[in-house]
Amino acid sequence: MSHKVIIPIGPYHPLQEEPEFFQLYDEGEKVVDIDIIIGYNHRGIEKLSESKHFDQVAFLVERICGICSSSHPYAYVLAVEDILGGEAAVVPERAVYIRTVVDELQRIHSHLLWLGLAGHFIGYNTVWMWAWKYREPVLDLFEMVTGNRNNYAMLKIGGVRRDIKDEDIPVIKKTLDELVPAVRMFEGAVMDDPVIRARLEGVGILTREQAIDYSVVGPTARASGLDMDVRRDDPYGAYARLDWNIIVEKTGDIFAKTVIRIREMQESIRIIRQCLDKLPPGAIDADVKDIPPGEGIGRVEAPRGECFHYIKSDGTNRPVRHKIRAPSYMNVASNKVAVIGGTLSDATITLAAVDPCYCCTERVAVMRRDTGKKVMNGWDLIKLSQEKTARLKGGGA
Repeated sequence: MSHKVIIPIGPYHPLQEEPEFFQLYDEGEKVVDIDIIIGYNHRGIEKLSESKHFDQVAFLVERICGICSSSHPYAYVLAVEDILGGEAAVVPERAVYIRTVVDELQRIHSHLLWLGLAGHFIGYNTVWMWAWKYREPVLDLFEMVTGNRNNYAMLKIGGVRRDIKDEDIPVIKKTLDELVPAVRMFEGAVMDDPVIRARLEGVGILTREQAIDYSVVGPTARASGLDMDVRRDDPYGAYARLDWNIIVEKTGDIFAKTVIRIREMQESIRIIRQCLDKLPPGAIDADVKDIPPGEGIGRVEAPRGECFHYIKSDGTNRPVRHKIRAPSYMNVASNKVAVIGGTLSDATITLAAVDPCYCCTERVAVMRRDTGKKVMNGWDLIKLSQEKTARLKGGGA
């Protein structure tokens, strides 16, 4: 008779870049169950947003995630522009293309970061060093275009804060040209290396049905055969005017997730090149002064999947309601099925395969200080949120 052993990972562990708690239940080397506990990083950003000017909120949400520091402000400004009539009606054409360039540069650097970490987690540190080597020039482009390597401060309601200079375009194209053979090298290394394939194929499988049941998004969903991408399904930016492909695999294992991210980088390079070639002249900012009363939503395809922001305005200069759903909040829970049945040695790379951002999954629990016992669970908090939203719709405080 096998003996069940509890293996904790976190909330502070070298595997996790941020605090998060996974409790594995093992019988021998096999994982038979897992508890997933999120919420160690609650910073109250949704509540802080209500005390900030609409223009300040873009800087606030940029700090939800240092890797997706374009996705959250992009989704936020789209939500506010939805109140104003939509991005296409408000934002100048040149700004729309610049937003798309920044969005895809972010996707490249995020996927390279994940690829390097994935190599590190399976003990393939050569992949780690090479992936991060080629990520550096992408961050250099960010610094040249936006002034920052992370937290780009680029997005604003009605446009962008900085233009792409004509003299910078050849530099961007040259860097992309140099990146193409590197991405092909990574694809060849993954597709042809028998050690990597043996380590990733058939590991951490999330079937199509399980992906639907857990409502996963982004590369996690596309690796399980779900043909979905916000850039095509609910177009924003310049994506509807460009030629690019959505990468979909069917096996649902970590190998499929790896292949998707590598091939998505190739598509991102295609998208950026087209944006630079089609970059129209003109203004980069609509100079929006006032936000009328109303409700708006913004959806973008972040590197990890759909990033969703909801904004309610009462006509003042601050949001009265701001709700955020990041892709990791949907994807992390799928480990409940992806990890179970695998070996303990595979658990670390399986947990990392969804490219989790734990700061993005921030949620809150209400506890009693004297006893440490939970006063409200997640459903209680959802009920409070629904009641407050109903009061706001009714004109209450």
